[in-house]
Amino acid sequence: MKTELRKTLGFFSCFSVAVGLVVASSTLVSLGQGMGLAGGGFVIAMGTAWILQLFSAQSYAELSCMMPHAGGIRSYTKVAMGSLPAMTAVILAYIIPNLFAAPAELAVAGQVISETFVPGIPPVFWGGLLLAVLTVTNVIGVDIFAKLQITFTLSMMISMALLGIMGLTGLGTLPPPNIPDMPFNPMGMGVFGLTALAIWLYIGIEFVTPMAQETKEPEKNIPRAMLYGLLAIFFVNLVYGYASLKYVPANQLADSNHPHVDMALAMLGRPGMIWIAIVSIFASASTINTVIGVVPRMLYGMAVSRELPTAFRSIHPRFHTPWIGILFMAFSISTFFFGGICEAPNLIVYILAACCSWLFAYIIAHIDVIILRRRYPYYKRPYKSPLYPIPQVLGTLGMGYAIINIAPVPEMEGTIFRLAGIMVAGTLLYVIFWLRFVVKGSMFRPMGIRAAQEEWGLVEKELYTNGIPATFVINPGCGPNCGAAHTPTPLNAPIE
Repeated sequence: MKTELRKTLGFFSCFSVAVGLVVASSTLVSLGQGMGLAGGGFVIAMGTAWILQLFSAQSYAELSCMMPHAGGIRSYTKVAMGSLPAMTAVILAYIIPNLFAAPAELAVAGQVISETFVPGIPPVFWGGLLLAVLTVTNVIGVDIFAKLQITFTLSMMISMALLGIMGLTGLGTLPPPNIPDMPFNPMGMGVFGLTALAIWLYIGIEFVTPMAQETKEPEKNIPRAMLYGLLAIFFVNLVYGYASLKYVPANQLADSNHPHVDMALAMLGRPGMIWIAIVSIFASASTINTVIGVVPRMLYGMAVSRELPTAFRSIHPRFHTPWIGILFMAFSISTFFFGGICEAPNLIVYILAACCSWLFAYIIAHIDVIILRRRYPYYKRPYKSPLYPIPQVLGTLGMGYAIINIAPVPEMEGTIFRLAGIMVAGTLLYVIFWLRFVVKGSMFRPMGIRAAQEEWGLVEKELYTNGIPATFVINPGCGPNCGAAHTPTPLNAPIE
C-alpha cells in the first residue's frame, strides 16, 4: 500500500503553524526599531503591512484549498505558469531565506540561554541541541510537531500580550522613567517608507498552506488560521510596542539589537528580563519548528513532480512524515549555523536579501490566482478570495513597493540587491539545468489541472467527493451548467 501523509491537523494546529514562523526573535527586534523610528505612528506602517498580508493570505487560502497539496506555492504556480516559475518561486521564497533566517534564530536562542541561565556553556551548544531535538520530534510525527507548535505559539503570544498590557496599565511594574513626550508620528508621510520593515511582523503567515494535505477541513481551517493569526499578531505587537515607548527612549529602541529585552528589563527588572528571555527562546524554537516541519513538505511536493531527486518523496513507513526532507533541512541549517554565518557582523544584509526574494512569492501567488480564475473559471474552489481581483492587484503593487524599499538605510541597498541578484541567478541556473538535462521537460508550459491532481494522488478523493466514478472527472473548463449532467471526461484525456 502506498504510504501517504495523514490528515491530523485541526484549527489550533493550523493557527500555531501560521503564527509560529511570524513571531520570531527577529520580528521582535523589527517591532522595537520601528517604534523607535516612528513613535506611535509606526502603527500606520503596521496597518498598511497588515492589509497587504491579508491580501496575500486570501490568495494563498484560495490556492491551497483549490489544490490541497504539500508542494505549496510550487504546485499552484506549476498549474498557472509552468515548471520554471514554480521551482524558482519555492526555492527563492522558502528554501534560501530559511537557510539564513533559521541559523540566526538558533544563535539568538543559544545566546539567551547561555547569558541568562547557563553562562558556563557556549551558545553554539544550546542552539545545536535545540535543532537536534526539533529535528527528532518532526521525524516522529506531525501530531507531535503540532503539539509543540501550539505550546510555543500560545506561550509566547500570551506572554507578550500580558507584558504589553502590564506596561500600558502600570499593573505590577516599576515606575516608568521620565521620558520626554514624542509626537505621534514624527516622520509624517515618510512613515509609509517603513511598510517594508513592518511586513516582517507578518511574513510567513502562509506557511500553513503546504500543510493542507494533512489538515482536516482545510477549506475552513486554513483561511481562518491565517486571518485570526494576523489579527492576534497585530494586537500583540500593538500593545507591546506602545508599552515599549512608555519605558524605553525612542532612540534606544531604534538603535538596540534587543529592544524587547530592554523594555522588559525597564518594566520589571531582572524578572522581566528572565520572562522575555523565555519568550525569545520560544519564539526561536517556534520558528525552527515551523521551518523544519513545513519546508520538507515543499521538497516532498517537488520530488513528486520529479523536480528534485526521488529520495525527497520518501514518507517514513511508521511515522508518515517526509523524513528525508526533514533531515536535509536540519543538515543544511546546521551547516550554516556551525559554519559561523550567524555571527557575521553584516548578517542583517543577508537576511534582508533573502527576505527580498521571499516577497517575490507573494507576488507570484497573486498572479497565480488571476491566471487560474481566467483559465478555470468554473473549477471547484472550496474557498474564494473576496472582492477579486482587488486584493490581488493591490497586493502585487504593495509587495513591489516593499521590495523597492527593502533597505532600512541607503548604504545597504546596493549590497542587498546584489546578493538578491546572486540568489536569483543561482536558482535559475539550477532550475534550467534540472529541467533541461534531467527532467527534459517544458519550462513554461502550464500543467493541466487534471494531470496535476493525478500526479499528486488527489484525483480519487476529489472525484468521490463529487459523487463521480473514479474513472472520470468533470472538465474544469466547462460552462456554467457544469455538473452531474455534463458529460465527464476520461482521466486519460490530453493534458489541458
